[in-house]
Amino acid sequence: MGLHDLGRIDEVIHGRMRLGIMVYLADAETADFTELKTVLEATQGNLSVHLKKLEESGYVSIAKSFKDNKPLTRVSITPAGRAAFAAYLKALGGLIGGRG
Repeated sequence: MGLHDLGRIDEVIHGRMRLGIMVYLADAETADFTELKTVLEATQGNLSVHLKKLEESGYVSIAKSFKDNKPLTRVSITPAGRAAFAAYLKALGGLIGGRG
């Protein structure tokens, strides 16, 4: 374990906002856009950009609908996203394992 694990860090997940999204969804499975915006203290535009990147990578799925004539965006972690997040955590653990 050590620096060889550095190459295993998934750059798509590694950014602060995308990591926050993945951490939240790993526990919640699904969240609506407003919920994510609130818990991550993100702006609408910033969150949208990061969700798009995760969606393009196949790590989340985004479903848009309407509830009481208001738009509702729901975000769910995909099986590929869950696997990528587990691999990310393993690689991160490899980087810091045995230290401290």
